[in-house]
Amino acid sequence: MAKTTIRVFLFLLLTVLTQVGGLAYLLTLGVARTLRLKGRIARLCLFLVLYVGTAYAATVIAPHFGRVPLSCFAKPADHLVVRSPIYCALNRNYVTPDMLRMAEALAEHMDVRFPGTVTLALDANFPFIDGFPLLPHLSHADGRKLDLAFYYRDGTGRFLNGVTRSPIGYFAFEQPSPADEQPCAGRNDWLTTRWDLAWLQPFFPSYGIEPERMREAVSWLSKTGVVEYGVEKVFLEPHLTNSLGLAAPAVRFQGCRAARHDDHIHVQIQ
Repeated sequence: MAKTTIRVFLFLLLTVLTQVGGLAYLLTLGVARTLRLKGRIARLCLFLVLYVGTAYAATVIAPHFGRVPLSCFAKPADHLVVRSPIYCALNRNYVTPDMLRMAEALAEHMDVRFPGTVTLALDANFPFIDGFPLLPHLSHADGRKLDLAFYYRDGTGRFLNGVTRSPIGYFAFEQPSPADEQPCAGRNDWLTTRWDLAWLQPFFPSYGIEPERMREAVSWLSKTGVVEYGVEKVFLEPHLTNSLGLAAPAVRFQGCRAARHDDHIHVQIQ
């Protein structure tokens, strides 16, 4: 009974984390039984092989279901790059073809406007099944959402190309000042993913937002992106929208139950 419970737990955990990991785990159990593999190391190695194979198969199959992967193998000439290998390893790098075209167009625009600039992609979506949750996100479930990293500069004002404050691009928040608009101040919602993670903030370097690139990117998304690529929403915290002068119908506040958006840009297309 205990063994069955553990196996069910692992299947569910791997499915929630990677979507296809649960399938790879079931294949591992079946192949290990057939080959009579007993050692944990041998079974782990088998799982890793089958997981890599399953993840690769997803890249081939997903386009038939309307999703394509953001490239996990960036070339020197690429302007759109996935920030961390973890997103590819966990199959969180899938979008619709329209979203891919939009993201690539933004990256090309940023390179033209600021030569050599790399635009970093963060969480996208899983390869299959509309409505399948990409935790902890509330809406990344249909291939039409993509998070983009902020553009940063160091203390001397030098642009840090391809660099983020956090190793994965999330959770290094730009803190509002007491005078800034803070729509969630004073709320204590118990059911929320709006985590402040105050204990984590001292571990991040004190880089600042590179304002020119941030303004250009969000402005492009809220204008050209809306007209030519179907951008529907751009989530950004109000204190950043105000300080950077980015007010536009498409630039919105995501609400107080969703994650903070002063560490990344959330883009949604129609």
